[in-house]
Amino acid sequence: MNLRRTIVAGLAVLLASVAGCTSGTTVTEGGDPGAGGGDKKSIALISKGFQHQFWQAVKQGAQEKADELGYQLTFEGPASETEVDAQLQMFQAAIDRKPGAIGFAALDPKACIPLMDQAKQANIPVVEFDAGCDSEVPLNISKTDSEAAGALAADHMAELIGGAGKIGIVAHSQVNSTAVERRDGFVNRMKEKYAEIEIVDTQYGDGDHLKSSDIAKSMIAAHPDLKGLYGTNEGSAIGIVNAVGELNLEQGKLTIVGFDSGKAQIDAIKSGVMAGAITQDPIGIGRSTVESAVQAIEGKTPEKVIDTGSYWYDKTNLDDPKIAKVLYQ
Repeated sequence: MNLRRTIVAGLAVLLASVAGCTSGTTVTEGGDPGAGGGDKKSIALISKGFQHQFWQAVKQGAQEKADELGYQLTFEGPASETEVDAQLQMFQAAIDRKPGAIGFAALDPKACIPLMDQAKQANIPVVEFDAGCDSEVPLNISKTDSEAAGALAADHMAELIGGAGKIGIVAHSQVNSTAVERRDGFVNRMKEKYAEIEIVDTQYGDGDHLKSSDIAKSMIAAHPDLKGLYGTNEGSAIGIVNAVGELNLEQGKLTIVGFDSGKAQIDAIKSGVMAGAITQDPIGIGRSTVESAVQAIEGKTPEKVIDTGSYWYDKTNLDDPKIAKVLYQ
């Protein structure tokens, strides 16, 4: 896997340098991607995807902070969180434009290493957000403590199902560090504290709600006594919700715990189909990333790890001002 990703990264570098453009399957927002050529007042942010509302909320926070500080911002990401090659081409294109700083959220922590080295050689400071690259080049990262967030989800699942029973996990990636940490935080907490809860299966749907729905239906069919399902991101959780609807399961028969926010999850919680979810602070992540990038441009050293927090929300606290400000629709 590591060798293959290294080769992919090298090919992406070659393709981008020859073509001078990003993949046709990618989505770009936030202005002209070529506008930052050598401009120290520009910041290029490269996210993991655009298919979930989470990334639009990160973009919102980043744009707010860039406007506040007088910097030009480009914000782009591949069409889905499985398109590692497309993301690498975006990274290469950003290096070629020579912005004041680059912010990067790694889809694959290994594949990005050669491009991090290129950015360093080009004297472009790099900060990270949401998920890191296995490189010493980036100055810092703004993110959620995903293991702690996964453990929080486990605590609530355990309470909701009475501390005993069979549950499953619909995760969104085996490579993406945030997905791995959300899964492991959940699994480890269950092992440590809840001996009577059995995780019968963990499967991966790439954050795609259709794939995740099929996975959830298969798990429910294979384990008729299943008491709960945990979805590790927005698409995974909505896939579970859709599966329950398609199977016409009686409300409350299966406890669903999700991750992230978005209108569909909020509506599912309001209706009682989903018990609750963990939300991050995506706007805060965006703002913190741009602030860190500006500090790097100015020759300052940003705080190494900025934890922007995670929160449990359900029917009882949706209107709490502290929770409402970190939900996005």
